[in-house]
Amino acid sequence: MPHVLVAGKIHEAGVARLRAAPGVTFDLVDEVSTASYAPLVDKADAILIRTQPMPADVIQKAGRLKIVSRHGVGYDAVDVEALNRRHIPLAIVGDVNSRPVAEHAMMMMLSFAKRTAAYDAATRRGGWNYRNSYEAKELAGKTLLLIGFGRIGRIVARMAAAFEMVVQAHDPYQSETEILKGGAEPAPDLAAALGAADYVSVHVPLAGNNALLGQAELAKMKPTAVIINTARGGLVDESALAGALETGSIAGAALDVFVDEPPPTDHPLLRSARTILSPHSAGLTEECAARMSTASVQNILDFFANRIDPSVVVNGAHVPHLAFAS
Repeated sequence: MPHVLVAGKIHEAGVARLRAAPGVTFDLVDEVSTASYAPLVDKADAILIRTQPMPADVIQKAGRLKIVSRHGVGYDAVDVEALNRRHIPLAIVGDVNSRPVAEHAMMMMLSFAKRTAAYDAATRRGGWNYRNSYEAKELAGKTLLLIGFGRIGRIVARMAAAFEMVVQAHDPYQSETEILKGGAEPAPDLAAALGAADYVSVHVPLAGNNALLGQAELAKMKPTAVIINTARGGLVDESALAGALETGSIAGAALDVFVDEPPPTDHPLLRSARTILSPHSAGLTEECAARMSTASVQNILDFFANRIDPSVVVNGAHVPHLAFAS
């Protein structure tokens, strides 16, 4: 039976599943960093990894490695090519965190609209008359542009519709029919949609080599518009965003993700009064943490039992020997 390295603290539900698996041994490393788990990879048959990088040199040192299981759905921090060269499968947890991420995006939108932080601060310092600033806004009638209309985007669309928002979606991988069925208006022209949106919420999985929203895209937005990113760091150009916020080109940004995590303490987006920030925690509810931990552990156990679900293996084409569930 395998020896599993759990790289990063996971919910006790997943640890309990490992303990209950006959013959399985494991190491637990609570710290979420490459340096903390790298010394233990040489004896691991499987690695369960959180959000920290897994570069090629670490994979090379893991001579016994047979599977990597991501505690989540994104895998841009893992060197997939290095795994492919050794025909090592990379598994993800599937659709376990869509709803909490969608709720988090909606919470951030509401926080901006209702000026939650400013009103809270004013109340605590005795500024009761701040209520007469009339800074709070209603979501009804405002236009929400969803960039990416997969599982999370569709849930956000349903939530926004309940607030009577006008919901548009830009997703070149979804047909107009599918977008309409999901409760949004198709917005094939991104530039035009950015110019009309009051809120822009990003829900695409990978940034690629270039930011999806850079200086040119931000310049098309209204000065009252707000960007929400609960997807991936790098999808929004952080330098361009900081500049747009500083000049008032856009009204605000709500970010759960950054290029470098954690971001440096002198990061301009951390100092801006126009931002609402969270520590890549959108999917980390109590319920979702339990689902992710058990799913990522189960993927490892299923792999060694020759019954892993093919839908959770992202590089199956490079693992010809893999035995999938029938």
